[in-house]
Amino acid sequence: MAFPSPDFPTQEPMLWLTALVVNGVLISVAQRFPVLTRAGWCHAGLLGTVLWGSLGWRGWLAVVAYLVLGSLVTKLGFARKLDLGLAEARGGRRGPENVWGSAFTGLVLAMLIAAGLGSERLLLIGFAASFAAKLADTFGSEIGKRWGRTTLLITTLRPVPAGTEGAVSVEGTLASAAGSLLMTLVMALLGLLTSASAIVLVSVVGLLSTLLESLLGATGQGRWPWLSNELVNGLQTAWAALLAMAAAALLGMLH
Repeated sequence: MAFPSPDFPTQEPMLWLTALVVNGVLISVAQRFPVLTRAGWCHAGLLGTVLWGSLGWRGWLAVVAYLVLGSLVTKLGFARKLDLGLAEARGGRRGPENVWGSAFTGLVLAMLIAAGLGSERLLLIGFAASFAAKLADTFGSEIGKRWGRTTLLITTLRPVPAGTEGAVSVEGTLASAAGSLLMTLVMALLGLLTSASAIVLVSVVGLLSTLLESLLGATGQGRWPWLSNELVNGLQTAWAALLAMAAAALLGMLH
């Protein structure tokens, strides 16, 4: 089963001007919403401009959908998470470090597509997988912290408090699967994934990549102070993209 491939824009000055104007206007309006910090919105505007210029409105809208879905799930049960000391800092607002930790891998792949470097279909699979992995992580973390009944450390399977780095729960894992599938379907609806096999691959890789994030959290974050949450996010999205692209190439999904 295959879907129509998107027609990406040529690299014309007017395209980039449109990207700059649209993102500038939208960011100026969106700053009223408690989703990102002021600096976070500025960096999101830069990200959005480059994505629109590289992939057109489809790639841009996919990342907007990621931001909206991630923000909504962060707000679920926020008051309870705040009482438990498990809520995100700054009232759930994300800063520049969160923007780039989540989107840097996808941005690089989008720029490679725009430059005509590599297989467009392969790079799009990597692009989709990077955001599927990150939304899976956000869904699993936010729902697992609030509704996870039993949280276990992934390396030892011993019970640990909710919110512990490297902790997993059944509820959080199911939420991760839902987040990965949801982001994958968004990519497919926008025409960025063009076959049923790519949809299955990306949704599975997105879920599997949350295990890497948990392993890094359990084994490295307490040991290495430089291994921040944002760096772990970047490593997770890069791993997801590379794994999805390697699997797609091995499975002959490039045609």
